[in-house]
Amino acid sequence: MASITLRNIVKQYGDGFPAVNDVSIDIADGEFIILVGPSGCGKSTLLRMIVGLEDITAGDLLINDVRVNDKAPRERNLAMVFQNYALYPHLTVFENIAFPLRLAKKKHSEEEIRQKVTEAARTLELTDHLERKPANLSGGQRQRVAMGRAIVREADAFLFDEPLSNLDAKLRGQMRSEISQMQRRLGVTSVYVTHDQTEAMTLGDRVAVLKKGELQQIASPRELYEQPVNLFVAGFIGSPSMNFLPATPAGDRLRTPIGDIPVAADKLQTVQGRQVVLAGIRPEHFEDATLVDEAKRPQGHTFSTELTHSEWLGNEQYGYISFEAEPEIHRLLANLAREMDADELRPQIVVTLDAASRIRGGRPAELWVDTSKLQLFDPETGINLTRDAEAGRELTAEADAARKEEIGLARERQGVPVQG
Repeated sequence: MASITLRNIVKQYGDGFPAVNDVSIDIADGEFIILVGPSGCGKSTLLRMIVGLEDITAGDLLINDVRVNDKAPRERNLAMVFQNYALYPHLTVFENIAFPLRLAKKKHSEEEIRQKVTEAARTLELTDHLERKPANLSGGQRQRVAMGRAIVREADAFLFDEPLSNLDAKLRGQMRSEISQMQRRLGVTSVYVTHDQTEAMTLGDRVAVLKKGELQQIASPRELYEQPVNLFVAGFIGSPSMNFLPATPAGDRLRTPIGDIPVAADKLQTVQGRQVVLAGIRPEHFEDATLVDEAKRPQGHTFSTELTHSEWLGNEQYGYISFEAEPEIHRLLANLAREMDADELRPQIVVTLDAASRIRGGRPAELWVDTSKLQLFDPETGINLTRDAEAGRELTAEADAARKEEIGLARERQGVPVQG
């Protein structure tokens, strides 16, 4: 197993463009780190630098505190699981998994190879498929074969480059669960690249959000969601995305498209002297006012509106509200959408409603919003003016403690000695 340290890593190509710019990350032994961001943000380039497939322009890469910038990929003892699986079509599943062991000529006996492959196949539920060829396997089974090859190598860390992007939605969900459970059982350091924030939020102990080659924030999924450092992270993490409303301070309230919202004094203090801020509200912090518990109602704001339309999903429903915005707000939303590699961000509010709600599009409606969850952003710099850094650190520390406990329990179940 290994710790991996990135110190001020830079990747610059011949035209001077920095694909990765001054990224520093400390990855603990046994940790599962996700690199996430829109297309072209530098996440795959960063992964390829860790494994040695891309040269490092500047900075230091350390594995177990040893600088490896100049070491060849084979000397780093890292196992890469590629997007296209990289399986040999003419070899059986057994031989595909055994391939890296056979490359190390005379290092392993036939009995050792058989034992390692059999154990990996058992872990990945491939025992019944060892004599089959890759062409006769499903996408999920091929993915497991690629992971089996990484397991038998006994690598210090696993590196995953968008391994589930070729699978359908249902199979992606199954494989996410399998990868997560396997990582906990093995306790192996893992770095996983994806553009899919659902994978990032469900798999990662910590998630590193990248934009245009620069690290925006690295934290537990919950800290990213509840205490984002800036507008980009707040908008990128979460589905549906956070709503951003133009807001003007007015006394003890904020004047917004959904009315004058009462805001806590400490939050108002952060926006004193500003003409306009962006108020960030998650869709799930809205509700049908008729369904809100009376004890909860005082911590929020009730307003009248009309949905343009709604979408009923069975367990919940989404409602959509359009609002008028100044040209400057249109520009800010358009820029944010481009940065997130997303569709246009319209002057629109998305609300998540209980499935029992009878609110429908085109009719007057009463909605309630939990104003205690409101976050305020500087529209020019994007900085989260109301971020509670200490609360965020506590969330990530809590996730780290849970990771260590899960690895310990997983090893106990397998009879593996737990290291202190």
